[in-house]
Amino acid sequence: MTIAEQIEFLKKGTVDVIREDDLRKKLECSEKTGKPLRVKLGLDPTAPDIHVGHTVVIRKLKAFQDLGHTVIFLIGDFTGMIGDPSGKNVTRPPLSREEINVNAETYKRQMFKLLDPEKTELRFNGEWMDKFGAADFIKLCAKTTVKQILERDDFTKRLNEEKPISLHELLYPLVQGYDSVALEADVELGGTDQKFNLLMGRNLQREYGQEPQVIITTPLLEGLDGVQKMSKSLGNYIGIDEPPGEMFGKVMSISDDLMWRYYELLTDLSPTEISGLRSEVANGENPRNIKVKLAKLIIGDFHSVGEANAAEEEFIKRFVQKEVPDDVEERQVADGSHNLAQLLADTGLASSKGEARRLIEQGGVKVNGEKATAANAEITIGSGVLLQVGKRKFLRLKPL
Repeated sequence: MTIAEQIEFLKKGTVDVIREDDLRKKLECSEKTGKPLRVKLGLDPTAPDIHVGHTVVIRKLKAFQDLGHTVIFLIGDFTGMIGDPSGKNVTRPPLSREEINVNAETYKRQMFKLLDPEKTELRFNGEWMDKFGAADFIKLCAKTTVKQILERDDFTKRLNEEKPISLHELLYPLVQGYDSVALEADVELGGTDQKFNLLMGRNLQREYGQEPQVIITTPLLEGLDGVQKMSKSLGNYIGIDEPPGEMFGKVMSISDDLMWRYYELLTDLSPTEISGLRSEVANGENPRNIKVKLAKLIIGDFHSVGEANAAEEEFIKRFVQKEVPDDVEERQVADGSHNLAQLLADTGLASSKGEARRLIEQGGVKVNGEKATAANAEITIGSGVLLQVGKRKFLRLKPL
């Protein structure tokens, strides 16, 4: 990739790049010197597992890894004991070191479903923060002002609402920012809710005589309801350790509009490839088939392609074919793409292509249990297709 192509690849599915000119210069310098960038992502292990919403930013870390840069997965075993106040209107109860350590082990295992463990620098911020004494903290606190800390939206809101802010919460951005100093990060990634903390890292690097890191933020993924942020507490999540069949069913439950958001943030498909899928739907392809592809891509990342295919077959068997007779006729046809109206005529489910169009327009045709809406839709045989005309005509097509 050229530098311009790398930047477009890295910007996919992002909200902020601060600053893009700095990123370009760092990439150019890396290419010239052969020295990879140091790219940091820090997560506090405050919960025992990860859902796909967390993987939006992890996937961006993987993008840097794929380009040959050094990626640093930082586990906040020290910051986890403080408790990140981001987005909180009350003080978050800090976790014990024992709870942090248990969660951290799970995070490591789950992270490496996307990242290459051989090429990932795994660090804990306890490495340097546990060595900090009282004098070190005073020196760190001297690098910023109370006014700067209180500019953070969460703190301003709580002050206006006369809700308490514990002193240790004010230290959190400073400690997270110092991580970038300790690791000499060139780039730091985080969700949009982490923007203040990431900017603090950039400021502290200047204070310590380092070149400021580039900040890249990613959006917070909407949950299955398409409204609120994905969250285990709201029950609108897809856990990356869930069984393939359960993941498949959850993806199939999302709206057609939300599907494109998931394609952008939860897959490695390029914007051009996603645009191609949109065009297929615009030209008559059933959105359900595109959603199936999405489900299989997500499951393939966290399980395997074989398990993704099996989940699709199980889903069809349980939900699509629940009213299908056991003795459905099977017929082999050439694999690949077929015009739906022509396929109905060729297989005898309609007497002609004209009748096939009429049946489709009247809502009398289903493909894999979903009502067909476009006569010019292209049907891919793949691992099999179930056609239904009216209530009694069924035909299962298998590839030659």
